[in-house]
Amino acid sequence: MAPALHHNHYVARSRRVEPTPDTRQALIDAARRRFAERGYAATGTEEIVADARVTRGALYHHFRDKAELFRTVMEQVAIEVAAQLVEGELARDAEDPADAWTQLRTGFQSLLDLSTADTDFQRIVLIDGPAVLGNDAWDALVERTGYRLLSAWLERAVTEQSIEAVPVGPLTRMVAALLSEASIYIARAPDPDAARAEIGVVLDRMLRGLARGGAATP
Repeated sequence: MAPALHHNHYVARSRRVEPTPDTRQALIDAARRRFAERGYAATGTEEIVADARVTRGALYHHFRDKAELFRTVMEQVAIEVAAQLVEGELARDAEDPADAWTQLRTGFQSLLDLSTADTDFQRIVLIDGPAVLGNDAWDALVERTGYRLLSAWLERAVTEQSIEAVPVGPLTRMVAALLSEASIYIARAPDPDAARAEIGVVLDRMLRGLARGGAATP
């Protein structure tokens, strides 16, 4: 009798599917597709686990709830966009070297372009992100994904004397907040293309005031 019980216990253990890193990524990928297509509110966890081909238990092993899964997805998308913008500026710089401030302003405009496109970034990060997780979580995301990079480029611009030598710490926060609000405004506008054109003009005009001597650089 004892051996049979031991055998049954072994079979039960062998059939248990242990969560793996691949399971976690499958959940993130499935959730990203659903959140981008239908939005956070219209996406159920049952749809996510079905798409990922895992159990509901696997979902709650890796994530406390749907909101935590969404937070992970949003951060992944934001990091990808930040990397995309940096790579774009580095590629342009290799072809036509420019000062840090010119590169930054070009990158800012590229960010606004991304805000108009019907992409994961627009729906997940700009539209649902602040609404689902709140302003504190949104601010934390901006700080994790952009502050250090933005600060480094602003430091370069000051060193190159293309912008006024103002304290970079508060300048980084102010510019990041400006970009954040501009992106959200575009993504939520009834006509994103029109909003992007208007915001592009306003943003660049405001940033020109940072140029050394307040010069309206091209």
